[in-house]
This record gives sequence, C-alpha cells and structure tokens, in this order.
Amino acid sequence: MEQIEEMYYKLGISPAVCHYAHRVLDGLKSRFEEIDRLTEYNQMKVIAAMQKNRVSADCFNSSSGYGYDDLGRETLEKVYADTFGAEDALVRSQITCGTHALALALMSNLRPGDELLSPVGKPYDTLEEVIGIRPARGSLAEYQISYRQVDLLENGDFDYESIRAAINEKTRLVTIQRSKGYQTRPTLSVEKIGQLIRFVKEIKPSLIVMVDNCYGEFTETIEPLDVGADMMVGSLIKNPGGGLAPIGGYIAGSRACVENAAYRLTSPGLGKEVGASLGVMRDFFQGFFLAPTVTGAAMKGAIFAAKLYESLGFSVLPNGTEKRHDIIQAVTFGRPEGLIAFCQGIQAAAPVDSYVKPEPWDMPGYDDPVIMAAGAFVQGSSIELSADGPLRPPYTAFFQGGLTWPHAKLGIMMSLQKVYEANLVTDSQLC
Repeated sequence: MEQIEEMYYKLGISPAVCHYAHRVLDGLKSRFEEIDRLTEYNQMKVIAAMQKNRVSADCFNSSSGYGYDDLGRETLEKVYADTFGAEDALVRSQITCGTHALALALMSNLRPGDELLSPVGKPYDTLEEVIGIRPARGSLAEYQISYRQVDLLENGDFDYESIRAAINEKTRLVTIQRSKGYQTRPTLSVEKIGQLIRFVKEIKPSLIVMVDNCYGEFTETIEPLDVGADMMVGSLIKNPGGGLAPIGGYIAGSRACVENAAYRLTSPGLGKEVGASLGVMRDFFQGFFLAPTVTGAAMKGAIFAAKLYESLGFSVLPNGTEKRHDIIQAVTFGRPEGLIAFCQGIQAAAPVDSYVKPEPWDMPGYDDPVIMAAGAFVQGSSIELSADGPLRPPYTAFFQGGLTWPHAKLGIMMSLQKVYEANLVTDSQLC
C-alpha cells in the first residue's frame, strides 16, 4: 500500500486527499463485487454471440471501394443483433458519432407530416438542431416533421396523462433518452423504459419507439430491446466500442427500422450491401469483446466519484448507493470555479494531453460555453475517462468513463485535488 501511495504522491495527489479517498473506498467493496458479477454476465453474453456467429480471423480482413461481401461487417452486425436481442443491426464506421446515429434513425423512420414525441423532456443539446428546436439547416422541421415533448414530473416520474394527451394521429415515433444528458434528472432504468413503452403502445400500437442508449450499454443485464423498443441507438466511441473503436455508431432493432436507416445512410437500393470496413473490423470486434469489462470499470469510477463528493457535501446524481443505469455521474458545485477545477483535474490525470489545461469555449451544437476534459486515445471517446459540463447554473460536472479502474480512481482523486487547491474543500473536511 505504501508503494501505491508513493506513486499517487508522485503524480500530484496530496497525502490528505489520498488518505481521504482510500477511506471512502473502504466502504465500497460490496458495490464493486456487484459490478464484477454484472460484468461477468455481460461478458458471457458477448462471447456467446461471437461464438454463435462463428467469428474468425477472416472477419478482420479489410475491404475497400463498395465493400460488397464484407464478411467482417456482416458478422459484426449479427453479433450486435444477437447480443442486444435485435432482429437486425447496422454497425458502421460511416456513422460518425452518437448524434449522427440518432439523426439517421430519426430521419430514416419519419416522413413529412409525421410528429416526433419525447415523453421524457428535453433531448440532449446536440439533438435540438437535428429536430429543429433550434433552427438549423436540414433539420426535421425543414421536412415538415413536427415535434412535441412532455416533461417529467418534479419527482422524475413520467407524466402519463400528459403523454396520453400528446399522442395523436400524427405521432409516428417516440424517442426516449435513457441517460440524463446535461440535465439533473435520473437516468432511466431499462425496467422503467419498458413501462413507458407498454403505456404508449397500448394507446397507439403502430408507434415506433426509439431509445437513445448512449452511455447505457452493459450497465444492466438487459437492454431496451428486451422490453419492447423498436430501435436502440448508440455510439462506438462510448460503451460498445470498448475504447478501441476509432469511430462509428450503431442502430439495432426491428428489421424494417434498420433497413430504413441503411437506405438513408447509403442510398435506396443499396442499403446494407455497401460500406467498406477500411481496416477497422479488428478494433470493432475486439472493442465489443472488451466493452462489458471496460463499462464495469467506468461504473466503479462513477460510484467512487459519487461516494467521494457526496461525503464532502456536494450534490451528486445518482448518489453513492443508488443502482446504476448508465456510466455518467453528475456532481453539482453551484459555482463555475468548482466545475472548472473538477474538469482540469480529470485532464491532469490523463495519459494523453495531461499537460493541457481545459477552459470553457463555444462548441458547435451547444447553446452555452462548455468545458471538456478528455485525455483520450480516440478523440471524443467518452468511454475513456472524461468530464464536461455547460457553464450555466447549477454548474454541474458530468463525469464518465475509464478504460481501467485504476485510471478512473486516479482521475477522481486528481479532480478532488484540484477542487481542494481551489479552496472549495477545506483541510477539516479531509480529516
């Protein structure tokens, strides 16, 4: 233990912060054992899908041009479908990020005159321009697709009566964002998502239900498709990429919905038949294989962060004892200095660009200045240790990721170190 502590001191963690953090960790043994059991189950699920679909070394070969008969691409999509309980899946490097995957799913399954309904409140910031909440060229609104939302109740529950009233003859697709995004509402469990799906389909069985599954894969033993979703959508530079996927996104679900997305991604008549893999298949397969373990490490980091900052009097969501349904941990500081110090600590603990000091800036797709910390091997990879948040009250940092538990642990300790150096935590609190 003394050797380990010496390493933390060498990396810039003070003895006071180090000792306090380890006292908090002493109380988390049983929670971490739960995460280990979850990881083991999901690991077996992935291995079973890979074995069933006869993944071989030939699947790692590259294709170029049109990408006809790409064995690796076709096999990977079958692995995703079987793992997530889908009829079909679209897993492509041509999908650039989570926002792109969501936009693709929406634009391919909605038509002019249709209405999109969000029964869980405001969507993630970058989707506002996709939908047309904030005017943008090429938005759904420009194609005469309307939008309606029903906010959650103050206690975080669904407003069932308002949802019932909102569903009408034009409502075609219901979108459910699993994770909180830049909000302070709880993340939705798969069980709770299933309750909402059953409710809306009883009202209008023809509805397509899409779940934004970003940050949620492998945090439970079941996924949204297991409880009736027609589509679930995510990014490969989050959980399912395992930190190895250099780009990509996926759409999994009913065959009709996935085919529509494929025709939109490429062109009518071509669909899934084209799309060269360009040498990324090995990373996609290996990343997906590692994803349950990497996600488990990220969940341990989130639980540790919650317990640590909760014990110091900060508002955290979820708290240190709640069940987890995604990898995101929110810590509210109430002042910009806390948010900035936290993110700078995460950056300082990174293996890449640790010397960089992040500052708030105006990012494309966001309405407020945003500070982002990410010393990642893959640019923008949020399954790697990262933190960000908009510079607006209540000044909440959103922390996620960690390819390994030791790195997640260091990042959280370094965040506290910077918060301590900013005089937002006192010596007496650490005693």
